[in-house]
Amino acid sequence: MASSYASSFPKFDPEVLGACEAFWRDHYTFLKGRGYTLRDRYNPDWIPSWKNAKKGQKRKECEDGQVLTVRIEVIEEGMVLLTDAFIKYGNVADAVCPDGSLVVLKEIKITKSVHEIEVGRLFSSEPLSKNPKNHCVPILKVIDLPAGSQSVLIVMPYLLESKYPPFVTIGELVEHFRQIFEVNAPSQMLIALRSNAMKGLEFMHANNVVHGDCKLDNFMADTLSLYHAPPHPSTPRMRRDWRGPATIRNSRTRQPVKYYLIDFGLSRIYRTEDDPPLREPVWGGDQSVPEFALPDVLLCDPFAVDGWEDMAMPKQGLEFMKPLLRDMTASDPKKRPAMAEVVKRFDEILKGVDDTTLRSPVLNVGQKMKFRKSVAHWTVQWLYKLLLIPAIPRM
Repeated sequence: MASSYASSFPKFDPEVLGACEAFWRDHYTFLKGRGYTLRDRYNPDWIPSWKNAKKGQKRKECEDGQVLTVRIEVIEEGMVLLTDAFIKYGNVADAVCPDGSLVVLKEIKITKSVHEIEVGRLFSSEPLSKNPKNHCVPILKVIDLPAGSQSVLIVMPYLLESKYPPFVTIGELVEHFRQIFEVNAPSQMLIALRSNAMKGLEFMHANNVVHGDCKLDNFMADTLSLYHAPPHPSTPRMRRDWRGPATIRNSRTRQPVKYYLIDFGLSRIYRTEDDPPLREPVWGGDQSVPEFALPDVLLCDPFAVDGWEDMAMPKQGLEFMKPLLRDMTASDPKKRPAMAEVVKRFDEILKGVDDTTLRSPVLNVGQKMKFRKSVAHWTVQWLYKLLLIPAIPRM
């Protein structure tokens, strides 16, 4: 018998726009008049291209048939019930500008995300926007919608998940962590950074800002230049125009990239007199934070929470980071190092890591690289070394 909970999810039909997609359809003409052209799927006059009998294409073969969807797994009475797919990132859409550049538009509910624009503007304005340690995604513009709307739109660069294209070496992964930690270190205002990744959180904490949802998929990368053509937002292995696979033209080692922290919906700015700053637990994407599981804990240190959520990377070759990661994920938040200390320790750790380790391939725990791929990998890496290309591609 079908679950009443599972049946509450509407059946997914790719030929019918979902409620979230309807928002973009309703604003298609408005946005185009301001220089932002959304995908054909959101054109008010859209007719599914796969319905064209002359072409004989299937929905999955057409660009306008691509939707950012996931599936929900519902467990009831010991049975697993899979519901139909639903739209995961309905409040975000990509658009093309008149000059051909790509941007991302995000709908912000004014009453629900009161801090997102405030925090975003703080880091998008001088002097913080000019700081090389600033890894907060810049807000290029805020678009007010027609009168009566309870939402505004923010315009951001078109970024990809950090894992696209795949990391090739441990050195590339190390630079990712370095920048993240850079985002979370403290100063006169407390913001969240990692060394580029670490230094990102360090930078936020240093500016008295807590991110509140420092999970890995909230770190994006400016890697478009590593591809011959922009990848599609729903399927990065394919080109955005859906005319074939998204092929890679360069590596992060040869062309260093910058990583950005996104999604400030749970972020907060604290005054310097708020010492120590405490807040009720906020339920971000990572719900494994120890203090969130304690029913008698009403307030917790948000900066320590940022430090916990920042870490988790089950890859071979990162053994040298284990002591630091263990301290950052300590059950007792008071024992977790501040991001400034994390950045300092991380830099010291890297001094003891040899070049061969940093140029080693990125593999999952237990994974082995085939002989031919191993030869190809090390041939490229030794060539990079002869050309004096650093193993850690710092910005």
